Amino acid sequence: MAARVVSVAFEGVEARRVDVEVQTTGGLTAFVVVGLADKAVAEARERVRAAFMGLGLALPGKRIVANLAPADLPKEGNHFDLPIALALLSLMGVLPPDALDGWAAIGELNLNGEIAPVAGALPAAVAAGAMNLGLICPEACGPEAAWAGDTPVLAPRSLIALINHFRGSQVLAQPRPGPMLDGVAAPDLKDVKGQENAKRALEIAAAGGHNLLYVGPPGSGKSMLAQRLPGLLPPLTPGELLETSMVHSIAGLIARGALTRARPFRAPHHSATMAALTGGGTRVKPGEVSLAHNGVLFLDELPEFTPQALDSLRQPLETGEVTVARANAHVRYPARVQLVAAMNPCRCGQGGVGRGHCGKAPRCIVSYQGRVSGPLMDRIDLAVDVPPVTAADLALPPPAEGSAEVAARVAEARRIQAERAAAAGGRPHAQPPAALNARAEGRWLEEIVALDEPAKALLARAAEVGGLTARGWTRTLRLARTIADLEGAQGVRRVHIAEALIYRRVVPAAEGMGEAAARFAAWT
Repeated sequence: MAARVVSVAFEGVEARRVDVEVQTTGGLTAFVVVGLADKAVAEARERVRAAFMGLGLALPGKRIVANLAPADLPKEGNHFDLPIALALLSLMGVLPPDALDGWAAIGELNLNGEIAPVAGALPAAVAAGAMNLGLICPEACGPEAAWAGDTPVLAPRSLIALINHFRGSQVLAQPRPGPMLDGVAAPDLKDVKGQENAKRALEIAAAGGHNLLYVGPPGSGKSMLAQRLPGLLPPLTPGELLETSMVHSIAGLIARGALTRARPFRAPHHSATMAALTGGGTRVKPGEVSLAHNGVLFLDELPEFTPQALDSLRQPLETGEVTVARANAHVRYPARVQLVAAMNPCRCGQGGVGRGHCGKAPRCIVSYQGRVSGPLMDRIDLAVDVPPVTAADLALPPPAEGSAEVAARVAEARRIQAERAAAAGGRPHAQPPAALNARAEGRWLEEIVALDEPAKALLARAAEVGGLTARGWTRTLRLARTIADLEGAQGVRRVHIAEALIYRRVVPAAEGMGEAAARFAAWT
């Protein structure tokens, strides 16, 4: 005799079907789990045995084999307890033979028969709906799974409640989706005095989704400015909300089904390893770059991260996804983030001669900033010097313009970009039109920029004299398009290219942005 229950195994944010088959055979009494199961799955037999004892049930005195098919797909995690138990209950006649038809199941069993929450309820519910199945999950995961839409969901507290439901003595209601939270209110730009150039760069970065770097001495307000970026960004769209919530569900970060439309803001400590940033570990959990998907990844004290950890971000910043390769699996997570970083000009924090107490400038500056590789710097669209705040700035009253006013301009610029992409959606393109300038490429980028001759000449001169790479050329065009959108201009003119080039580090890193601007002005 055999019984079968559908479950899922997670590969990144994708949930793949797994058939849990349980059979009793003759031979020595034993309970084995087969099918490329890890330690947590293999231990399910002890939790199932104890949960059955809590219900007053004894396992059959035969050899019990639980097979997780397909056998070549790695099975990890604690969520296979419930499907194994349900297959056994069906095999023992406790549940009607056809009770589990049309259902998939995930959940961990406590020793007293209660069903404990597990990670991944939302992608499991989405996968069950795609297979035309409902999902049985722990009560604590019900509000999260209910966000999957029309997928039927059962969320019992315990095995006995589920048994009573299928035997008709109790009815489990469909859980309601969890609350939609507003998120924590972001700090206001009105708190920042002075630093008008840095505020301008923050607005441009928010409008186009561009990567941003602040360079300045301690206490100049770099982190303070970066922490105010979430308050300038629009809320997640429904599609983005689903993508982001799927990643957070796999990581176990959704509590009681509560979602938020606020964009993620992740700020890992500079001691974070490469696996912590890009994902990894025994079960290949998503890293910080994936947890910040559709949001902001803030790296403070940028050169203090290990070079290997920083360089591991180069590919995700280009492709919008990260692939963690292991000997037995390749796991892919989405990683479309906006990188914001902050750093001191050198180890002492003060910079060059005449600006502080560093007697080793410019060698100290070159050495310290050289910890950040050139290829990673090339992926940063705006690099801005943040000078110390003067006493005169601190004595001023709070600025009249805060996050609300800047966010309104950012929203208008993003509306222009989205409408432009939507209007071109019906025309054939080698690359689909991007709704954000930071992702525009190919013919679509050329179409939306449409440089006139003076602008082309200036950009060509920058590439020749300033060492602008091909990637830097493309990113300068994207940045100039965003500056023009903030202005409400139809085309990208020379003045927009000029401002975009000021923000690009087209000169050696040892020079401050003030010196870079002076050199730029000399040959323009």
